[in-house]
Amino acid sequence: MEGWQRAFVLHSRPYSETSLLLDLFSESDGRVRVLAKGARARRSQLKGTLQPFTPLLVRWGGRGEVKTLRNAEAVSLALPLSGITLYCGLYVNELLSRVLEQEIPFGELFFDYLHCLQGLASTSGSPEPSLRRFELALLGHLGYGVDFLHCAGSGEPVADNMTYSYREEKGFIASLVVGQRSFTGSELQALASRQFNDVAQLRAAKRFTRMALKPYLGGKPLKSQELFRQFVPKKTPAGPKTS
Repeated sequence: MEGWQRAFVLHSRPYSETSLLLDLFSESDGRVRVLAKGARARRSQLKGTLQPFTPLLVRWGGRGEVKTLRNAEAVSLALPLSGITLYCGLYVNELLSRVLEQEIPFGELFFDYLHCLQGLASTSGSPEPSLRRFELALLGHLGYGVDFLHCAGSGEPVADNMTYSYREEKGFIASLVVGQRSFTGSELQALASRQFNDVAQLRAAKRFTRMALKPYLGGKPLKSQELFRQFVPKKTPAGPKTS
Protein backbone atom coordinates (compact mmCIF):
# COMPACT_ATOMS: atom_id res chain seq x y z
CA MET A 1 0.00 0.00 0.00
CA GLU A 2 1.89 3.00 -1.28
CA GLY A 3 -0.96 5.55 -1.13
CA TRP A 4 -1.94 7.59 1.91
CA GLN A 5 -4.74 6.44 4.18
CA ARG A 6 -6.15 7.30 7.56
CA ALA A 7 -5.02 5.29 10.55
CA PHE A 8 -4.51 5.16 14.31
CA VAL A 9 -1.75 3.52 16.34
CA LEU A 10 -3.18 0.66 18.40
CA HIS A 11 0.07 -0.45 19.99
CA SER A 12 3.79 0.24 19.71
CA ARG A 13 6.94 -1.23 21.13
CA PRO A 14 10.65 -0.48 20.71
CA TYR A 15 12.48 -2.33 17.96
CA SER A 16 16.25 -2.07 17.94
CA GLU A 17 17.82 1.08 19.33
CA THR A 18 16.02 3.63 17.15
CA SER A 19 12.94 1.99 15.61
CA LEU A 20 9.35 1.14 16.54
CA LEU A 21 7.15 -1.84 15.72
CA LEU A 22 3.58 -0.59 15.35
CA ASP A 23 0.13 -2.11 15.10
CA LEU A 24 -1.96 0.30 13.06
CA PHE A 25 -5.71 0.29 12.52
CA SER A 26 -6.21 1.71 9.04
CA GLU A 27 -9.34 2.70 7.19
CA SER A 28 -8.75 0.55 4.09
CA ASP A 29 -6.55 -2.34 5.24
CA GLY A 30 -7.67 -2.96 8.82
CA ARG A 31 -4.97 -3.94 11.29
CA VAL A 32 -1.48 -3.67 9.82
CA ARG A 33 1.91 -4.23 11.45
CA VAL A 34 4.62 -1.83 10.32
CA LEU A 35 8.22 -1.11 11.18
CA ALA A 36 8.93 2.60 11.70
CA LYS A 37 12.67 2.77 11.07
CA GLY A 38 14.49 5.43 13.05
CA ALA A 39 11.27 6.69 14.67
CA ARG A 40 12.92 6.77 18.10
CA ALA A 41 16.02 8.60 16.93
CA ARG A 42 16.64 11.97 18.52
CA ARG A 43 16.17 13.93 15.28
CA SER A 44 13.37 11.82 13.80
CA GLN A 45 10.47 13.82 12.36
CA LEU A 46 8.17 11.01 13.49
CA LYS A 47 9.12 11.32 17.14
CA GLY A 48 6.01 12.24 19.08
CA THR A 49 3.72 11.65 16.09
CA LEU A 50 3.18 7.89 16.34
CA GLN A 51 1.06 7.97 19.49
CA PRO A 52 -2.25 6.25 20.26
CA PHE A 53 -5.44 8.30 19.72
CA THR A 54 -3.72 10.66 17.22
CA PRO A 55 -5.48 10.75 13.81
CA LEU A 56 -2.82 10.00 11.20
CA LEU A 57 -2.27 9.88 7.48
CA VAL A 58 0.18 7.08 6.74
CA ARG A 59 1.98 5.34 3.88
CA TRP A 60 3.75 2.00 4.03
CA GLY A 61 5.27 -0.52 1.65
CA GLY A 62 6.58 -4.07 1.49
CA ARG A 63 5.13 -7.51 0.89
CA GLY A 64 5.90 -9.39 4.11
CA GLU A 65 3.84 -9.71 7.24
CA VAL A 66 5.62 -6.65 8.65
CA LYS A 67 5.47 -3.64 6.32
CA THR A 68 7.83 -0.68 6.29
CA LEU A 69 6.40 2.70 7.23
CA ARG A 70 7.19 5.25 4.52
CA ASN A 71 5.71 8.32 6.13
CA ALA A 72 3.19 9.48 8.70
CA GLU A 73 1.58 12.83 9.41
CA ALA A 74 -0.71 13.83 12.26
CA VAL A 75 -4.03 15.12 10.94
CA SER A 76 -4.84 16.79 14.25
CA LEU A 77 -3.88 16.73 17.89
CA ALA A 78 -4.48 13.53 19.83
CA LEU A 79 -7.99 13.08 21.14
CA PRO A 80 -7.98 14.31 24.76
CA LEU A 81 -8.30 11.14 26.81
CA SER A 82 -7.20 11.17 30.43
CA GLY A 83 -7.88 9.31 33.64
CA ILE A 84 -10.68 6.78 33.23
CA THR A 85 -11.28 7.62 29.56
CA LEU A 86 -7.60 6.99 28.80
CA TYR A 87 -7.85 3.48 30.24
CA CYS A 88 -11.06 2.94 28.29
CA GLY A 89 -9.24 3.97 25.11
CA LEU A 90 -6.40 1.55 25.89
CA TYR A 91 -9.00 -1.18 26.41
CA VAL A 92 -10.56 -0.52 22.99
CA ASN A 93 -7.13 -0.55 21.34
CA GLU A 94 -6.18 -3.83 22.98
CA LEU A 95 -9.52 -5.33 22.02
CA LEU A 96 -8.90 -4.56 18.35
CA SER A 97 -5.32 -5.82 18.54
CA ARG A 98 -6.52 -9.12 19.99
CA VAL A 99 -9.53 -9.92 17.82
CA LEU A 100 -8.73 -8.54 14.35
CA GLU A 101 -6.73 -10.60 11.89
CA GLN A 102 -4.08 -8.68 10.00
CA GLU A 103 -4.84 -6.92 6.71
CA ILE A 104 -8.56 -7.61 6.58
CA PRO A 105 -10.53 -4.46 5.64
CA PHE A 106 -12.95 -3.12 8.24
CA GLY A 107 -13.88 0.27 6.78
CA GLU A 108 -17.12 0.73 8.73
CA LEU A 109 -15.50 -0.47 11.96
CA PHE A 110 -12.83 2.20 11.52
CA PHE A 111 -15.51 4.86 11.84
CA ASP A 112 -17.16 3.04 14.75
CA TYR A 113 -13.75 3.18 16.43
CA LEU A 114 -13.37 6.88 15.65
CA HIS A 115 -16.84 7.64 17.01
CA CYS A 116 -16.04 5.66 20.16
CA LEU A 117 -12.87 7.69 20.78
CA GLN A 118 -14.75 10.93 20.12
CA GLY A 119 -17.46 9.84 22.54
CA LEU A 120 -14.89 9.04 25.23
CA ALA A 121 -13.10 12.35 24.67
CA SER A 122 -16.29 14.42 24.91
CA THR A 123 -18.15 12.62 27.69
CA SER A 124 -18.82 14.41 30.95
CA GLY A 125 -20.44 11.34 32.49
CA SER A 126 -19.95 7.61 32.30
CA PRO A 127 -17.88 6.30 29.39
CA GLU A 128 -19.77 3.01 29.44
CA PRO A 129 -22.38 3.78 26.74
CA SER A 130 -19.58 4.51 24.24
CA LEU A 131 -17.78 1.29 25.17
CA ARG A 132 -20.88 -0.88 24.94
CA ARG A 133 -21.88 0.57 21.55
CA PHE A 134 -18.40 -0.08 20.21
CA GLU A 135 -18.30 -3.65 21.52
CA LEU A 136 -21.67 -4.38 19.89
CA ALA A 137 -20.48 -2.83 16.62
CA LEU A 138 -17.28 -4.91 16.76
CA LEU A 139 -19.26 -8.11 17.32
CA GLY A 140 -21.44 -7.26 14.35
CA HIS A 141 -18.44 -6.71 12.06
CA LEU A 142 -16.92 -9.99 13.22
CA GLY A 143 -20.04 -11.76 12.00
CA TYR A 144 -21.54 -12.40 15.41
CA GLY A 145 -25.22 -12.11 14.55
CA VAL A 146 -27.92 -12.36 17.20
CA ASP A 147 -31.57 -11.33 17.18
CA PHE A 148 -32.29 -9.27 20.29
CA LEU A 149 -35.90 -8.57 19.39
CA HIS A 150 -37.40 -12.04 18.95
CA CYS A 151 -37.60 -15.13 21.11
CA ALA A 152 -35.47 -17.84 19.49
CA GLY A 153 -37.92 -20.50 20.63
CA SER A 154 -41.24 -19.06 19.44
CA GLY A 155 -40.19 -16.29 17.05
CA GLU A 156 -42.47 -13.86 18.88
CA PRO A 157 -41.29 -10.31 19.72
CA VAL A 158 -39.68 -10.02 23.14
CA ALA A 159 -41.94 -8.60 25.86
CA ASP A 160 -40.62 -5.90 28.18
CA ASN A 161 -41.17 -7.72 31.45
CA MET A 162 -40.44 -11.25 30.30
CA THR A 163 -37.13 -12.95 31.10
CA TYR A 164 -35.03 -14.55 28.37
CA SER A 165 -32.02 -16.83 28.69
CA TYR A 166 -29.12 -16.41 26.27
CA ARG A 167 -27.94 -19.52 24.48
CA GLU A 168 -24.88 -19.37 22.25
CA GLU A 169 -25.54 -19.86 18.52
CA LYS A 170 -29.30 -19.81 19.18
CA GLY A 171 -30.25 -16.50 20.74
CA PHE A 172 -32.62 -15.61 23.55
CA ILE A 173 -35.25 -18.05 24.74
CA ALA A 174 -38.07 -17.27 27.17
CA SER A 175 -37.26 -18.73 30.58
CA LEU A 176 -38.48 -18.58 34.18
CA VAL A 177 -34.94 -19.24 35.43
CA VAL A 178 -33.02 -16.08 36.39
CA GLY A 179 -29.23 -16.19 36.24
CA GLN A 180 -26.10 -14.68 34.72
CA ARG A 181 -27.39 -15.37 31.21
CA SER A 182 -30.84 -13.89 31.86
CA PHE A 183 -32.08 -10.65 30.32
CA THR A 184 -35.41 -8.85 30.40
CA GLY A 185 -37.16 -7.90 27.22
CA SER A 186 -36.49 -4.19 27.87
CA GLU A 187 -32.76 -4.94 28.26
CA LEU A 188 -32.75 -6.79 24.95
CA GLN A 189 -34.51 -3.88 23.26
CA ALA A 190 -31.82 -1.54 24.61
CA LEU A 191 -29.13 -3.83 23.19
CA ALA A 192 -30.85 -3.83 19.80
CA SER A 193 -31.11 -0.03 19.67
CA ARG A 194 -27.77 0.57 21.47
CA GLN A 195 -29.55 3.17 23.57
CA PHE A 196 -29.10 2.65 27.30
CA ASN A 197 -31.44 4.66 29.53
CA ASP A 198 -30.48 3.39 32.96
CA VAL A 199 -27.82 1.56 34.95
CA ALA A 200 -29.61 -1.79 34.68
CA GLN A 201 -29.53 -1.66 30.88
CA LEU A 202 -25.83 -0.76 30.90
CA ARG A 203 -25.04 -3.64 33.25
CA ALA A 204 -26.99 -6.03 31.04
CA ALA A 205 -25.13 -4.79 27.97
CA LYS A 206 -21.81 -5.37 29.70
CA ARG A 207 -22.81 -8.90 30.72
CA PHE A 208 -23.78 -9.72 27.16
CA THR A 209 -20.68 -8.26 25.48
CA ARG A 210 -18.42 -10.05 27.97
CA MET A 211 -20.05 -13.38 27.12
CA ALA A 212 -20.05 -12.73 23.38
CA LEU A 213 -16.43 -11.51 23.21
CA LYS A 214 -15.01 -14.31 25.35
CA PRO A 215 -14.60 -16.83 22.48
CA TYR A 216 -12.60 -14.25 20.51
CA LEU A 217 -10.33 -13.38 23.41
CA GLY A 218 -9.70 -16.87 24.75
CA GLY A 219 -8.52 -17.27 28.32
CA LYS A 220 -5.81 -14.61 28.23
CA PRO A 221 -6.76 -11.54 30.33
CA LEU A 222 -6.62 -8.06 28.87
CA LYS A 223 -3.67 -6.03 30.17
CA SER A 224 -5.67 -2.79 29.98
CA GLN A 225 -8.23 -4.14 32.45
CA GLU A 226 -5.47 -5.10 34.88
CA LEU A 227 -4.00 -1.58 34.61
CA PHE A 228 -7.44 -0.11 35.21
CA ARG A 229 -7.88 -2.12 38.39
CA GLN A 230 -4.62 -0.69 39.68
CA PHE A 231 -5.66 2.84 38.70
CA VAL A 232 -9.09 2.88 40.38
CA PRO A 233 -9.08 2.80 44.21
CA LYS A 234 -10.69 -0.35 45.59
CA LYS A 235 -13.26 1.60 47.62
CA THR A 236 -14.48 3.68 44.67
CA PRO A 237 -18.22 2.95 44.22
CA ALA A 238 -17.86 2.66 40.44
CA GLY A 239 -15.19 0.02 40.97
CA PRO A 240 -12.67 -1.17 38.41
CA LYS A 241 -15.31 -2.51 36.05
CA THR A 242 -15.81 0.33 33.58
CA SER A 243 -14.22 -1.43 30.64
